[in-house]
Amino acid sequence: MDKFSQMTKEKLGFYVYILIDPRDGKVFYVGKGKDDRVFAHIKCSLSETQDSEKLDIIRSITSEGFSVRHYIVRHNLTEREALTVESVFLDFLTYHDFEFVAKIAAVQAGYRQWSEGIKTVEELEILYNCAELSPADIHHRILSININRTYNLKNDLHPNIYEATRKSWKLNAHRLKTIDYVFSEYKGIVRAIFQPSRWERTSDNRWYFEGIEVTDEAIVARYLHKKMPPRKIGNRMPSRYFNPLKP
Repeated sequence: MDKFSQMTKEKLGFYVYILIDPRDGKVFYVGKGKDDRVFAHIKCSLSETQDSEKLDIIRSITSEGFSVRHYIVRHNLTEREALTVESVFLDFLTYHDFEFVAKIAAVQAGYRQWSEGIKTVEELEILYNCAELSPADIHHRILSININRTYNLKNDLHPNIYEATRKSWKLNAHRLKTIDYVFSEYKGIVRAIFQPSRWERTSDNRWYFEGIEVTDEAIVARYLHKKMPPRKIGNRMPSRYFNPLKP
């Protein structure tokens, strides 16, 4: 089967679907759409000019004489409802504890994954009951980068929290020389801490860094999962600098 009848299309509305590899029974793709969207990937796999991990899996399945299994997991949805259902499946199937049921290709974060996606009970407690980081708690020279926009993109340029944090920003070149740590600030909370090893300037006068994620227990305990001090009224810059209070 490679398409729905017109009557079925009219009844389906928006839907969420999964593609399963019949050779191992694992889900390798989750998507949302309407009409014949669920079948579109098979057609794309026939084109030699298009390439992706998802299409490679489909080609491998068909070359061995099998057929991709298509499932509609929920239909008759609004587009926003479909987005939410899709994100729930993505969060579940890409979570490291549940890898035995899926091998998701072309992974992207689900809708509102960071704030509302799958978490352990301990992570939820951190999210909703984190302590506030006061100026007196800051013992290092900090550059905090608000990644609300870049982390949500989850594209080739910003595939993970490190890439979403490290580039490319309009920053004070003189202050960069003294920075000890860079905070990834998402929804007002420190989600990751990086130690820059070097800074580079782009052709359009923006800055990015190369560095490593900080795992030192003392630094992590002091800063990670803490709520950042409130912004000054009118400050819309994604970057903020913090220095230790003078004695």
